[in-house]
Amino acid sequence: MTNTAIIGLQWGDEGKGKIVDFLADKFDAVVRFQGGHNAGHTIKVGDQTYKLSLLPSGIIRGKFSVIGSGVVVDPIALFAEIKKIEEAGIKITTESLAVADNACLILSIHRDLDQLLEGKKGEKKIGTTGRGIGPAYEDRAGRRALRICDLIDDKILQERLENLLFYHNLLRKSLGAELVLVEQIIAELQPIRERLLSHAKPAFEIAKKLSSCKNVMFEGAQGALLDVSYGTFPFVTSSNTMAGQIALGSCLGVADLHKTIGILKAYTTRVGSGPFPTELNDEVGKFLRIEGNEVGTVTGRDRRCGWFDAVLVRQAIQLSSVKEIALTKLDVLDKLEKIKICVSYKIVGKAYDYMPQANHLWEKIEPVYEEIEGWKQSTVGVKSFAELPQKARDYIARIEELCDVKAAIISTGPKRSETIVVS
Repeated sequence: MTNTAIIGLQWGDEGKGKIVDFLADKFDAVVRFQGGHNAGHTIKVGDQTYKLSLLPSGIIRGKFSVIGSGVVVDPIALFAEIKKIEEAGIKITTESLAVADNACLILSIHRDLDQLLEGKKGEKKIGTTGRGIGPAYEDRAGRRALRICDLIDDKILQERLENLLFYHNLLRKSLGAELVLVEQIIAELQPIRERLLSHAKPAFEIAKKLSSCKNVMFEGAQGALLDVSYGTFPFVTSSNTMAGQIALGSCLGVADLHKTIGILKAYTTRVGSGPFPTELNDEVGKFLRIEGNEVGTVTGRDRRCGWFDAVLVRQAIQLSSVKEIALTKLDVLDKLEKIKICVSYKIVGKAYDYMPQANHLWEKIEPVYEEIEGWKQSTVGVKSFAELPQKARDYIARIEELCDVKAAIISTGPKRSETIVVS
């Protein structure tokens, strides 16, 4: 293997955690390069299930794991997650986990603001998790964020918090919330301050260690369709989720990324508000949700379900230069007599092979479908491509053709062993 990025090509929840875990043995290190603890990865190893939000999935396999400078870090959530993982028998040390010291922090004021603003939107909510990720990225862009390295010096910490709270207290006052004092935030940070600094490393030091590794995996959070620049704005996350973000958020440069594997679910799901052209509000949609156990790892909310949308996927593939995909949850479709794939859109009589950014057109989208015969037999645990039913292979081939990619990995169940590597 060469240095490889693993990114989701839909609205998240594509099964990245399983694929990262499946490939982790081939890599020396795993790096998270964007997002926060609003992402959720579920990994099954034997009878043990691990639910990760902020930790890189490679930590389960004992790989050197990095939370890069492009991630916003809630230290309280990070150490709560570490505690759960350690209780499950995996020791996490300052040698196994490094956090870039220029990563920005999520504080209680960010969570407050996230929830206050979302609550004011009423029916126009975008479906945020309320964990403070958006406000933390706003502070970073506004050059007022608190970074991990700011915790080292008391004077710097005081100055940074005064500047940060000047802004936040103006907002809190306008929203009818209590004002926050610098001392309150310091008290919030004090119990975990030294422990967080023990994991913190300069980005250049992390880059040096990663450069000495033979193979590095870059693990994305959320999905390409939630990218703040290219996703279904404003129903997106607050970071760039495309492969291009790796050069900025991983502590390494653009030349260190050699390959990208995109993760695709064999149908489409979405959590929260926003456009979803192929959504099924019928018995088939209910079937996919139940059969696929489509409940958010982080949110606990039911995922919206629909047919595979090749239009949206093609856009994500182009923007992240993906040549190979891992196709997950094929087995969820096993019982269906007919399966549909969206191949284009029709908007007011005009054909589209992409989703326009103009929001007023979204409600007018009519998906154009191809119907494919279902294979009506179990694919759970199938270990080779040749053993798959012919109609399942036809379905995969049509996705490859429509999206101009090769399906290099096919998941036929949640377990690590229930995976096909296509030669």
